[in-house]
Amino acid sequence: MSRAEMDKLGWDSCDVILVTGDAYIDHPSFGMALIGRLLEHHGFRVGIISQPDWQSADAFRVLGKPNLYFGVTAGNMDSMVNRYTADRKIRSEDAYTPDGDRTKRPDRALVVYAQRAREAFPDANVVIGSIEASLRRIAHYDYWSDKVRRSVLPDSKADILLFGNAERALIDLTHRLAQGEAIKDIRDLRGTAFMVPRGWLPDDDWTEINSVKIDTPGKLEAHTDPYAMTPEKDAKCATGDDAKIVTSEAPAVNVVQQQAIRIMSREERQLMLKNKQHKSVIRLPSFDEVKDDAVMYAHASRVFHLEANPGNAKALVQGHGDRDVWLNPPPLPLAMDEMDGVYDRAYARAPHPAYGKARIPAWEMIRFSINIMRGCFGGCTFCSITEHEGRIIQSRSEPSILREIEEIRDKVKGFTGTISDLGGPTANMYRLACKDKKIEESCRRLSCVYPSICSNLGTDHSKLISIYRKARAIPGVKKILISSGLRYDLAVRSPEYVKELVTHHVGGLLKIAPEHTESDTLSKMMKPGIGSYDEFKQMFEKYSKEANKEQYLIPYFIAAHPGSTDEDMVNLAIWLKKNDFKLDQVQTFMPTPMALATTMYHTRKNPLKKVTADSEVVETARSGKIRKLHKALLRYHAPENWEIIHEALVRMGRRDLIGSGPRHLIPARQPVIPITIEESGVANGRRVAAPKINTFGKKPVTHGKTPAAAKSVTAPARPGLAYKSAKPKAAPAKSGRR
Repeated sequence: MSRAEMDKLGWDSCDVILVTGDAYIDHPSFGMALIGRLLEHHGFRVGIISQPDWQSADAFRVLGKPNLYFGVTAGNMDSMVNRYTADRKIRSEDAYTPDGDRTKRPDRALVVYAQRAREAFPDANVVIGSIEASLRRIAHYDYWSDKVRRSVLPDSKADILLFGNAERALIDLTHRLAQGEAIKDIRDLRGTAFMVPRGWLPDDDWTEINSVKIDTPGKLEAHTDPYAMTPEKDAKCATGDDAKIVTSEAPAVNVVQQQAIRIMSREERQLMLKNKQHKSVIRLPSFDEVKDDAVMYAHASRVFHLEANPGNAKALVQGHGDRDVWLNPPPLPLAMDEMDGVYDRAYARAPHPAYGKARIPAWEMIRFSINIMRGCFGGCTFCSITEHEGRIIQSRSEPSILREIEEIRDKVKGFTGTISDLGGPTANMYRLACKDKKIEESCRRLSCVYPSICSNLGTDHSKLISIYRKARAIPGVKKILISSGLRYDLAVRSPEYVKELVTHHVGGLLKIAPEHTESDTLSKMMKPGIGSYDEFKQMFEKYSKEANKEQYLIPYFIAAHPGSTDEDMVNLAIWLKKNDFKLDQVQTFMPTPMALATTMYHTRKNPLKKVTADSEVVETARSGKIRKLHKALLRYHAPENWEIIHEALVRMGRRDLIGSGPRHLIPARQPVIPITIEESGVANGRRVAAPKINTFGKKPVTHGKTPAAAKSVTAPARPGLAYKSAKPKAAPAKSGRR
């Protein structure tokens, strides 16, 4: 990370310099450490520039010019998601920065860093990657600027973009550059994207397919009647360039005689189709088309997601001005031994010593956790995992996982015997796969579990159960917790797994994500019905009782998701009250780049079906007030949400939900809101006259006399709180009328 470290190692230069928007933590959960150790294993000298000052190019010169390339990433998260909330407000802290400092990375960090690296050394190769690159590799809707932006490739001025699980492509690229091959000539790596002249093709035998021929947007045209006795006007019935048009008015002339038909064998047909598929590229609507046309944007999004299976995906190309962004097919999944090779490197499992005793929130969260797999075949439309890691599960071997537990026990400071998580993007997809490899390679489904679990999907949890049992038997390990999101519709297929989980691996609370209760909204999310949750809940309570443990489910829900109406959110709130849930933390839908739900948000079209100008319109909460209402309904019990919910219920004609009975959602009168009075006289974000608050006989806190930064005025029922109605009483009407 410094020139001094290079001198200590005896290096005069680095082969590869990795630039990241995160603090450098040498742990496999952090992308730069994982890539850096892998490159080191292959014999390359790797430097790290962590969270550089982007105001000038000087910080990008500290390690000199790399021999091969700058590898630039924004970090473990998209920089805009990292920095802003779903309400477009700046987050209180950056979890990947020492002491949570939120000023250490720029907006759109990938583009900024790549441009600065190019400025520092104009003739150096620049390679971009990470989730920010993956999710922005083609034209995409950007929630924070509320417009469609170009691919990051032309904006970053990078030579090549690596997307998805890029280890194999990165190692191949690095070796080829080391052997003297020019980066502009490397065009055959899966999982890469690059800029090419308009209309460029890898070879003469490649063909270009217009995406509208695959999934035509617009009105459908009637098919020709195959049983018609006379050909339709202008219909072609001959082959070859010399054939004439045959019409019902005139006989055909000079028609080239067709050859006799030869029946091709099944093997020949499969080989022909395979070769044709591998040498064809789909042209998506250009940036100029999708930025102003919602239907074309939704169409492009649909085609893009249908070309996501590495077993059958074609290359894609999209025009950006007078050039094209070319995307090779997605990378093939890593085999188990390759996954072990990535995670079995000699990680220090600690932040870089340069940070001293600074607290890094993300490190505190994951330092005792273990990633056992990648990918997710759930296909949730609001999630970006599939766009980045793919739908095919890539799992580590059991010995590799158990070795990492022992390493944590022996090397990580502060380990007390508890592994905080043994999971991945999903807790219980470890080693689950299609039963037939050929079916998997030809599948075009967006989800293996929606609308129902595919009959070809293996759901055997026995290998995961085995890992749980062996992990908690390791000496020095007291507890193995499962904190990753549980796919409960899969879990109920294995009662033995649910029993194992509930009996040994729940720390009192288990987080699961039904996301919603209403079928129409769930269909836009591609999530199972609430009945699956009820089935899992019964099993959870049964096995908790058998284990004599008091444990609870904590459900997560999303407010303002595309397809969710005010009525849907009210019904969800009613369900929450009926089940006695009073949620503390709730989330509002955030449109992240490339997600299918983001397409719904931006276009109000449903890309899960064929998109046309007249196709289904998706109701979408876009205004701040509606999004605020949907979020408030998830916390119907909070006094500060009473006013906006009351107004909405009256407007919707649902006064039946207002009252003090068990069937009512909110009380008839606005409840009081507990407010904390700070020394500065600020209460819940509003300035108030603190001495005037009723303190029930106790002396109010006076300004400037208390050494503490914030003191609370006391009340008998709840010390530290003063009570005040959120809405002041109306002054008496002088006219005598109300």
